[in-house]
Amino acid sequence: MSYLMPSEFVTKMVDAGEAKVFMSTRDTVIRGFMAGAILALAAVFAITIAVKTGSFLLGAILFPVGFCMLYLMGFDLLTGVFVLTPLALLDKRPGVTVKGILRNWGLVFVGNFAGALTVAFMISFILTYGYNIDAGAIGAKIASIGESRTLGYAEHGTAGWFTIFIRGMLCNWMVSLGVVGAMISTNVSGKVIAMWMPIFLFFFMGFEHSVVNMFLFPFGIIMGGDFSVADYFIWNEIPTALGNLVGGLAFTGLTLYTTHVRTGAKRPLPESAEKPATA
Repeated sequence: MSYLMPSEFVTKMVDAGEAKVFMSTRDTVIRGFMAGAILALAAVFAITIAVKTGSFLLGAILFPVGFCMLYLMGFDLLTGVFVLTPLALLDKRPGVTVKGILRNWGLVFVGNFAGALTVAFMISFILTYGYNIDAGAIGAKIASIGESRTLGYAEHGTAGWFTIFIRGMLCNWMVSLGVVGAMISTNVSGKVIAMWMPIFLFFFMGFEHSVVNMFLFPFGIIMGGDFSVADYFIWNEIPTALGNLVGGLAFTGLTLYTTHVRTGAKRPLPESAEKPATA
């Protein structure tokens, strides 16, 4: 694949962050909606594979299909804008403000949630023939995921909350590497390969992704999962989103920007190396 040097693709990260801050409200919401919807389809696709084959590994291997599709179409995930937009502020791009960044995050969140919720209703409808039959093994599996990843954490109190937060950090460390990975190549195959690896890792390891959860938990509630909307937000979505923000920005955005754009001063040569050799 055609490879860009880190100094080149990190500049592209800053450019992308700046463009997202100034994107129109309509375009931001539409792109967020489509990203949330496609990632939700990828999640139910992976879970369906895992349930029908008995292999979670196979589901995790194929889950990145959705991420690759939405990225190649130019749609936006909350986890991605968490990383890219602050870099434009750090780089002092004209007109980029904290208010503009928060506006972008809010609009992408709304779009992602609307897209994921739409797919949750569509999939729940087709699995139950209009809520007239049981959803079967797939519905039961997703409902159980919702219970274990809300009430299961709540049982451990503060330690459970911070466990979700750290899982969210680890998740967006990997997901943001997928976003950045797509920038290191100028052809589709190279982009897909670079995205696939970290996305597969995050999904198989069970890290917490705020947008995937926008599908899983509403779907679980529709399917009769024994947890509430409040349980979902307090014991999953909020700590997950905060962890996604901190992990993606700290481990990917700031580290790459600091060492490839605002690099440190070069070390001076030792005096022995500066003196010419004498006969």
